[in-house]
Amino acid sequence: MSLVERVRAAYRRIEQVDRPEIWIGLRPEADVLAEAAALEARGLPLYGTLVAVKGNIDVAGLPTTAGCPAYAYQPGADAPVVARLRAAGALVLGTTNLDQFATGLVGTRSPYGAVRNAVDPAYVSGGSSSGSAVAVALGIVDLALGTDTAGSGRVPAAFNGIVGLKPTPGLLPTEGVVPACRSIDCVSLFARTVEEAAFALTCLAEPAQVHTGRFRIGVPAELGPLAPGWTEAFAATVEDYAAAGAEVTTVDISAFLDAAQLLYGGAFVAERYTAVGEFLESHPDDCDPVVHGIITGARDIRAHRLFADQETLARLRTEALATLTGVDALLLPTTTEHPTLAEVAADPVAVNARLGRFTNSTNLFGLSALAVPAGTVAGRPFGVMLVGAPHDDLKLTALASLPGARVPIVVVGAHLRGQPLNHELTSRGSRFVSEVDTAASYRLYALDTVPPKPGLVRVPADGVSVAAEVWSLPVRSFGEFVSRIPSPLAIGKVELADGREVSGFLCEPSATEGAKDISFTGGWLAYLASR
Repeated sequence: MSLVERVRAAYRRIEQVDRPEIWIGLRPEADVLAEAAALEARGLPLYGTLVAVKGNIDVAGLPTTAGCPAYAYQPGADAPVVARLRAAGALVLGTTNLDQFATGLVGTRSPYGAVRNAVDPAYVSGGSSSGSAVAVALGIVDLALGTDTAGSGRVPAAFNGIVGLKPTPGLLPTEGVVPACRSIDCVSLFARTVEEAAFALTCLAEPAQVHTGRFRIGVPAELGPLAPGWTEAFAATVEDYAAAGAEVTTVDISAFLDAAQLLYGGAFVAERYTAVGEFLESHPDDCDPVVHGIITGARDIRAHRLFADQETLARLRTEALATLTGVDALLLPTTTEHPTLAEVAADPVAVNARLGRFTNSTNLFGLSALAVPAGTVAGRPFGVMLVGAPHDDLKLTALASLPGARVPIVVVGAHLRGQPLNHELTSRGSRFVSEVDTAASYRLYALDTVPPKPGLVRVPADGVSVAAEVWSLPVRSFGEFVSRIPSPLAIGKVELADGREVSGFLCEPSATEGAKDISFTGGWLAYLASR
């Protein structure tokens, strides 16, 4: 599929998912198509990567709102991190919704609407980088920028079954970003796979080289209260790492938990007032009431409290770094529970506060972190987080790729990248391997299903080669994934053009009676682009 066709497919996907709350500023399709047509440097590392940018990061030509229309301004240039993306060949589709002024972990504190979860719309998307996470999870874009101060780039990744890479503070520039807590703000990356996130980071910065050799991970002796089923899911993930050869040791994370309480329960929240407090004081009717209360409530914190908290934080950081010297990374649940929209509306402050138990301390300590999918619980994504020392960003991506034996699977339709069921793979820890073609032994049909899907049928004659993708699925997730595949689809052996036979999606021949034969298009994405 050409870059122009991919852009068209992205805008059709925007129409299909009907989630207007994702976007604050969406560029006209014609403008992006023109940019795609003019983008000739195919050797650029991110050539053709479609990107969304959180609405508190400057994108030239679109207003920067930070989730507040009255605050909006027209930036004169891209933020440096956006400029680096464009220079690497990426195409920006627009700016995304967020918890106002990046204050929240829920994704509901916005006049542009609460961003609904990509998998179950009754649940929150997580925040504050809500729109960016959901744009990736729904397959609209390949990559998205968020920001992360207390977990805003990791909690929404966990809730939507994608990857959230929070680099070491300072690795990606924060100029051109509306500050939340300027001293600890980070620009973060969302992607569907660890490999895509790691590659994007190397295109935007120069992270330290990856660790090689056996990994040692630390897990908490006590996790504290978690949502039903999450303790068991975390234990299963730890077992996966151990089975893959990592040495697992129990560690005390009390320093991390104590520091997490300081971010909002101490004086550090006053930095949010420094950033936008005066604006909120003068525009009370234009601001989300919860955000307004949190930030303006920090106005009268006394200076001596800040110095006392800084001393406490210095002691806790020493303890935290000592813990990390004995391991390559901590392995933690990314967050504590997944609330519904109704639960957050009923108790917006308390529910939000519980979500940051494991994430709040990371930037206070100056650490690196990576949130990755770890299967599902009750049909919704469950995620874990790796926390490492400063500049261990790529070490964490290598460690995240470690667990478990994997099974390749061929997909030809709704599970392709950018398609509505791709999350069923990514939320189970699947990784994209490669684009492939089947052997010239198949016919492809457009089935009358919701969402639309194709049916791949092997034929004795007049077969064609069909475009497909290979993904690798953890063995522990394979059975559950296959059990949820509805008739008339099934998993069987698909012959590829290179002669390999790989498990993949096939269709019962009887289901194609009356269905449109779309074999002439060469594949599902080409068919969608031609409609």
